Amino acid sequence: MQIKRLNVLGRTLRLEREMDEFLDRVSEAGIIFKKGVASYLAGGISPEFEQLIEKISGLEKRGDEIRREVEYELYERTLIPDLRADVLSLLESIDVLLNDYEENMYRFLEEIPDIPDQHAGDFTRLADATVACVECCVLAARAFFRDLNAVGNYTHKVLFHESEADDLSSEAIQRIFRSDLPLSQKCHLRYFLDSIDAVADRAEDIADDLTIYVVKRQI
Repeated sequence: MQIKRLNVLGRTLRLEREMDEFLDRVSEAGIIFKKGVASYLAGGISPEFEQLIEKISGLEKRGDEIRREVEYELYERTLIPDLRADVLSLLESIDVLLNDYEENMYRFLEEIPDIPDQHAGDFTRLADATVACVECCVLAARAFFRDLNAVGNYTHKVLFHESEADDLSSEAIQRIFRSDLPLSQKCHLRYFLDSIDAVADRAEDIADDLTIYVVKRQI
């Protein structure tokens, strides 16, 4: 069934701008996260890595501020109650993605994992797939507020990248546990791989929610 083009937020331009800025922060955090992983693999806890952590923390803080502004704005508007609940739930779920990026960066800072050169590529590829998954989730969310017809195009890509991230994580873990590294180091590296992959899993959950929200708008 064809879903008519719909701007979920109607003519609430201020709310649209706030949502756009919020989603922009998530996209920017993904770029910084990829740079952070690359920086850590290249030089460990370097001044560059610490600067990237400051940037991603600033984005997370600004994201929280925007989220609160949008929540207040939503309660001020006369949106249909179930639509308002869906938007609030989506907003809070995407905000967690920002937190996940920041927390993963801080895990590197606090625990300083020893990643051998032969396994560095696994972390790079997993980070790339995870960020691609989240970015498609962001695009799906943007579409939800502008054109419901386009949401499915992006949620499909979320599922693709999430599956890719799962495969990359599994393959990397197999290589690590088949290596001669000490068991404690193997477990530590797996923990980091699982933490990065979990971000893609969360993006998949949000994509599933978006699919349901679109169906509800269709009824």
